[in-house]
Amino acid sequence: MAEYQNLFTTVQPIGPASAGVPLPAGDSERIGPAFFVHLAGRLGNAQIGPVYLGWLGLASLICGTLAFNIIGFNMLAQVDWNPLQMIRQLFWLALDPPPPSYGLSIPPLNDGGWWLFAGFMLTLSLILWWTRMYRRARQLGLGTHVAWAFAAAIWLYLVCGFFRPVLMGSWGEAVPFGIFPHLDWTAAISLRYGNLFYNPFHALSIVFLYGSVLLFAMHGATILAVGRYGGEREIE
Repeated sequence: MAEYQNLFTTVQPIGPASAGVPLPAGDSERIGPAFFVHLAGRLGNAQIGPVYLGWLGLASLICGTLAFNIIGFNMLAQVDWNPLQMIRQLFWLALDPPPPSYGLSIPPLNDGGWWLFAGFMLTLSLILWWTRMYRRARQLGLGTHVAWAFAAAIWLYLVCGFFRPVLMGSWGEAVPFGIFPHLDWTAAISLRYGNLFYNPFHALSIVFLYGSVLLFAMHGATILAVGRYGGEREIE
């Protein structure tokens, strides 16, 4: 009998699907049938689902989908509703914040209002998902370190897109939604306030950013490594 391995395994023992740990009283049931994916089994657990979404998760997905559609349809309108041109120019398209002349007021939709609405929906989606993540960890007896790591990323998003513009008195100081446009915004900030590469606080933030990525990769690799012993089911 071949020995079971997690990575690039040629033998995947498939047993009855696990329904997960028992849910606390009052929680909604997990949704969706459990199924197995061979490719996922080559890296870890082949079982996908069932998934616990809950009201917080559902509200987060609705808000996030709404924000994604607002940004996408605004970009599509910029290329005269031509899907091929949108794909071709996707890296250069943007949903820009209002001009500085509006300050912190609510501008017309076509003059930055869509950016404000999309940003509000996206922020609400992130906060709802963080709340869901934190509550699930507490209710299932898990540590909350993943939630706090996610909170650090949300803090960066809020500093650039909310706190800084509010303190400077203009939504126009915020980051546009777009791939190259948000990089152009970063370059403009660097030129305005001095080279970011020489800023020790920027250097520290990059160290912590990539350091956290490394730590999470090590954590994930450890869970995969002990998965053959059922280590990921320790909470049971």
